[in-house]
Amino acid sequence: MTSVLLSLTALLASSALSVPTAGAAPGADRPAAVPSGWEAVEGAEPARISGETDTRRAPSAAGASVTAAEPELTALQSARNGKFVATEVNYVAPNTGVLRARSADVGGAWEGFAFEWNENTQTYALRSLANDRYVAVEKNFTGSAQNVLRARSTGVGGWEQFVLYYNEGLDRFALRSTLNGLFVTMENSYTGSLQYVLRARSAEITGSWEEFVLYDLGA
Repeated sequence: MTSVLLSLTALLASSALSVPTAGAAPGADRPAAVPSGWEAVEGAEPARISGETDTRRAPSAAGASVTAAEPELTALQSARNGKFVATEVNYVAPNTGVLRARSADVGGAWEGFAFEWNENTQTYALRSLANDRYVAVEKNFTGSAQNVLRARSTGVGGWEQFVLYYNEGLDRFALRSTLNGLFVTMENSYTGSLQYVLRARSAEITGSWEEFVLYDLGA
């Protein structure tokens, strides 16, 4: 698949996201923990779509259908294990709605998310299409489940706000929670029911653990 910039009108910045030279100082709009080459995506800017780029489409399972009020939907694929992020709506409490990178393709609403831009906070909220709930960072959970991402909120507050970053050279995205200032990581080494769970726990982008590919699920 060729490199893409999503068709979500509010998702990608229109300005060129050039990769700074090695050793360059962090930009004024980039926290020190964000490596060179990563820039924050501002949803208020027009989508950067041109005839030279094709819209990236996610592979879908046979007969799969994703429907929602919005015509433009998004799927997230972990760069670490190549799996799509799904909302585990059938998990029992307290893990109901946790996000896990465990699907080989997009089978339906389980792997669908709507990115909603907030101009006032300059952040995104992720709404799961599986249960129509917003994704929150569970900062008060303890142990290995602390800071897991769960689609469980009916509204958006500090727990549900994220900054989206893009690296043009890698053609990958990263998410940072504004609740704790940490980047979302896919826990590839976990075992059991929380294997591949997403957690906001990394102080910086260290590699594929924190990197994701975004796909357009729109018609």
